[in-house]
Amino acid sequence: MNKRNYQKELDRVIEQNQRDGKTPKLLLHVCCAPCSSYCLEYLSKYFEITVYYYNPNISIKEEYEHRLNEEKRLVSQMPFKNPVNVIEGRYEPSEFFEAVKGLEHEPEGGKRCEKCFELRLSSSAELAAKLGFDYFTTTLTISPLKNADLLNTIGAEQAQKHGVSWLYSDFKKREGYKRSIELSREYDFYRQNYCGCVFSKKTFVN
Repeated sequence: MNKRNYQKELDRVIEQNQRDGKTPKLLLHVCCAPCSSYCLEYLSKYFEITVYYYNPNISIKEEYEHRLNEEKRLVSQMPFKNPVNVIEGRYEPSEFFEAVKGLEHEPEGGKRCEKCFELRLSSSAELAAKLGFDYFTTTLTISPLKNADLLNTIGAEQAQKHGVSWLYSDFKKREGYKRSIELSREYDFYRQNYCGCVFSKKTFVN
């Protein structure tokens, strides 16, 4: 079975909108400034973007706020062709712990992460539908440690559930991850060494 090329699928959407003379509204779920740097640099040429910072998995409040402030700094300092705005989602770590209850001992990248993706993308889809966005997607596919197939599957499921269009992506393609590192250095963004939850911190930091 041929592996789907999500970058080519994104290319086709962009090309069609350009032919139609459209600049669609995109809700972009973001996890942090470094990951969103390349995504915003790239996508803002073709979409009017609202960044959605919803990450209840970040259980340390100071860490959560530091990443949020870096995201706001990115949006205020980077030049964009089309407008980029920021919406901060509710911050309730209890939502994450409830979603992954019983999966505390799962390995990193396993079922616990799947539930976390589902939580964040469900909220993104709900907001995109409520506010009338043309598409929604997430920056999470830029990470070499994240499963793009899984993220796109969950995103498409939530899109269907909430009646909004999912924008397929795999932002690590075309050296997107490498570009995000370059931009992080250029703007001196804080680059965390774990995803955010207490379980990933144990895996990658301790």
